Amino acid sequence: MKVYGLKKCSTCLKALTWLDAHSVPYVFIDYREEPIQSADLLAWSEQLGGWERLVNRASMTWRNLSDHERSAQSESQWLALIAAYPALVRRPLVVLSDGQLMVGFQEKRWQQALGIV
Repeated sequence: MKVYGLKKCSTCLKALTWLDAHSVPYVFIDYREEPIQSADLLAWSEQLGGWERLVNRASMTWRNLSDHERSAQSESQWLALIAAYPALVRRPLVVLSDGQLMVGFQEKRWQQALGIV
């Protein structure tokens, strides 16, 4: 399983600590250091039901964008926005081995998805 996020994000740190405590193997990818590929972003946006579910609109990064930037509509606009501001992607974003996505850390949901009792 791959966990995408930012290494200084408190929610990511909490999630990684939880995974370690439950001996769940993972690969962590800081997407500031290793930008997410456009093809992955497009697929994830589609799987989640749109860019609004992939982008964290409650973040300071989002709130500090110009009105023009926040009005992104096309795939190319969203991709350019995320390339410029990787912190916009919700975190952590987990890609399970079967391709299922989990966005954010919700312990009960993670327990169910990972089969942890």
